[in-house]
Amino acid sequence: MEKPLLSVIVPVYKVEEYLDECIRSIVSQTYENLELLLVDDGSPDRSGEICDAWAAKDSRIRVIHKENAGAGAARNAALDAAKGELIGFVDSDDYISPQMYEHLYSMLDETTDIAECGYVSVTEGGAAFPELSHDVRRYTPQEAMACHIADTCFRQLIWNKLYRRGVIGNIRFPEQTVIDDEFFTYQVLGNARSLKRTESICYAYRQQAGSVMHQKYSLKRISGLRAKQMRLRYLEEHMPELAADAKYELYFSCLFAMQSALRSMAPEERREAERSFHEIMENLEPLPPNAALTAKRKILRFMTRLSLKGTAALLNVLQDIHLLK
Repeated sequence: MEKPLLSVIVPVYKVEEYLDECIRSIVSQTYENLELLLVDDGSPDRSGEICDAWAAKDSRIRVIHKENAGAGAARNAALDAAKGELIGFVDSDDYISPQMYEHLYSMLDETTDIAECGYVSVTEGGAAFPELSHDVRRYTPQEAMACHIADTCFRQLIWNKLYRRGVIGNIRFPEQTVIDDEFFTYQVLGNARSLKRTESICYAYRQQAGSVMHQKYSLKRISGLRAKQMRLRYLEEHMPELAADAKYELYFSCLFAMQSALRSMAPEERREAERSFHEIMENLEPLPPNAALTAKRKILRFMTRLSLKGTAALLNVLQDIHLLK
């Protein structure tokens, strides 16, 4: 029996240095029944030409050329064009092990809608992928969401997963935001009947100094906190037993964002960011009692209620003198 068609979606923008390695890793998959959708997001370099050259060599590749609108819009265009029963995402400066999708597909069964693998952070190509692990764990949606909130596994990362098309449905990425995966992942986790995870390292995540997560804090990154607000509303309706954990996670995310704002933002922008942090945190009050809260976080909670900016500044000082990690 032929395996179902897999649509692998790659948004492409200013990655001519890395794109060949990314595409080669996908077309070399042991899972051969795939289509590769390369979305040239108005890239000003040779990335679009590289996409077309690969499409001329491999009939499984389709290229979508569009005006620049960001990765979210690029992924949405590909989702609308995808023909596969299975969906995967790869970032265009990353690459994957030859067996990644074969391995993830082997984890799917009648009720498993999402399979996740481990990943390794790299700065160059040629990552050595370890031998595959066959130690696979099943999760309920509630268990996976709890891990997602705690940021231990089933994180907001979209690219180390294989999805059944139905679990995505009409869910799409927000457009014109620097962070889009945080708006997407919690929704598809909530749609799943069950999920599986392997510790096998199958994805190479390239660390670049110019990437969004390595840039200085800016007002645009507050969209990540807004995504967590939306996640909280979702959980209050669909998984109320996890809402308290999500509230605390968002609360401390605001504190840590304030730390970054103090380090890198100009005074006027920082004041605007601080107003946003205060507004988000005030809407979380009163926070419910949490017996699992660590002593450190209880102290930070007390201090932050007295002064968000002062607590963030103190944490920065303690980190600078290596008294706090």
